[in-house]
Amino acid sequence: VQLQASGGGLVQAGGYLRVSCAASGRTFASYVIGWFRQAPGKKREGVSCIRGSDGRTYYSDSVKGRFTISRDNAKDTVYLQMNSLKPEDTAVDYCAATTVIGVPKQPTSYYYWGQGTLVTVSS
Repeated sequence: VQLQASGGGLVQAGGYLRVSCAASGRTFASYVIGWFRQAPGKKREGVSCIRGSDGRTYYSDSVKGRFTISRDNAKDTVYLQMNSLKPEDTAVDYCAATTVIGVPKQPTSYYYWGQGTLVTVSS
């Protein structure tokens, strides 16, 4: 599967953005799609993921209550709605896909990666 992330940009603190991950390839619904981010000088971290079979989701503690992940299997697209953005959310956001069972949180569990989209939150 090939992934294309889009929707990043510059926003003020307290604002919102929606990033999208469009997939090409068969059996999109069988994949778990995850969002990860990497800030300058930091390791890549898991933000959220959503399972295709039943919509089960995971959120990291740092975004829980502010971010919402969703997927449209008919459009082969996963969305991450990011509200109440903070300067510490500034990072390159990546989407990735895996068939590992559950809702894996670690980047090493994902096989396919899209290019990143930059999210910048100004204070």
